[in-house]
Amino acid sequence: MSSLGFNPYNTLGTAARAIDSGSAAGKPEAAGNQIAEGIGDFRAALQQAEQTAMQTAVTGADPHAMVQALSNAEIMLDAAVTIRNKVVEAYQELLRMPV
Repeated sequence: MSSLGFNPYNTLGTAARAIDSGSAAGKPEAAGNQIAEGIGDFRAALQQAEQTAMQTAVTGADPHAMVQALSNAEIMLDAAVTIRNKVVEAYQELLRMPV
């Protein structure tokens, strides 16, 4: 994980923690910026994994680096799916509330 310079769970969870703690209350742009940063980091992890895999396949670069990059991408994807599932679950709870 250190090859990308960030922890995927911390990066993707930043916006959720800010919203839960209320620090983004009244500041939707703050939560939006954190979400955008998380998405950017997610995209960077996937691009890094793809680039490393291509380098390994084409030039025979370090296979350990490829496995590490792919593991980082998998962790980022798992975290993103978990966050998405929580958002969908919260939305469904709102729909079930009586008006």
